[in-house]
Amino acid sequence: MLSLCAAAGEGGGSFRYASQPVHHRHDGPARDPERSAAEAARRARSKARRYCAANGLNRLGTLTYEDKGVHDPVMLRRHLGEFFRALRLSLGGKPFPYLWVPEWHKTDHGLHVHFAVDRYIKKSLLRAVWGRGHVGIKLLGDLPVGSGKLEEARQAARYLSKYIGKDFDHDRMTGLHRYEVAQGFQPETVQLWGRSAEDVIEQASDLMGGKPPAIVWTSDQAEGWEGPPAVWVSWRG
Repeated sequence: MLSLCAAAGEGGGSFRYASQPVHHRHDGPARDPERSAAEAARRARSKARRYCAANGLNRLGTLTYEDKGVHDPVMLRRHLGEFFRALRLSLGGKPFPYLWVPEWHKTDHGLHVHFAVDRYIKKSLLRAVWGRGHVGIKLLGDLPVGSGKLEEARQAARYLSKYIGKDFDHDRMTGLHRYEVAQGFQPETVQLWGRSAEDVIEQASDLMGGKPPAIVWTSDQAEGWEGPPAVWVSWRG
């Protein structure tokens, strides 16, 4: 099975032979917490990447606090909710996609935020709406000539992915999402079934306008891969 997110220009999945037995474990918590945490972070980064790419989030911003900052993740989320609601109203009231990720300062300054949006926003407007400290925003410019919005958004997603899962197991972050997004902009996916990786890739290529993927990765390329055979494919924008 391959899950294709056409808007993000990528898909991924795993394969299991029909005769291969499926083992259900009933031994309680995961035996390897570190591996489970790493897998959760990987899934979160994948979802964030697809969200950014599908919605064209190609501008990166930061929000920091003045003075001693904020050390309460719940309060941070309340402030960010207020910020994005006020920003939406300042931009005309129409909902727009965004994704933000918290990060702990290396010093005692507490938390700050990295975010991505799909449009130009004046820094002065961000500063006025935030009202709690410093802001920054930029369009990524270190891409090859001719790169479109999809590639820009993928680059933004790669940047934000560095912070997804970073220091997340801190006791003050327990039970909270690794990142937050605007609701109503989750990209749709299509489930494709076939007898082989080649089969589902061909189906996906048909849905992508007949273009073959620019990148094909299979678990055969990963030394020590322990899960079922897997594949990931990506198309250029």
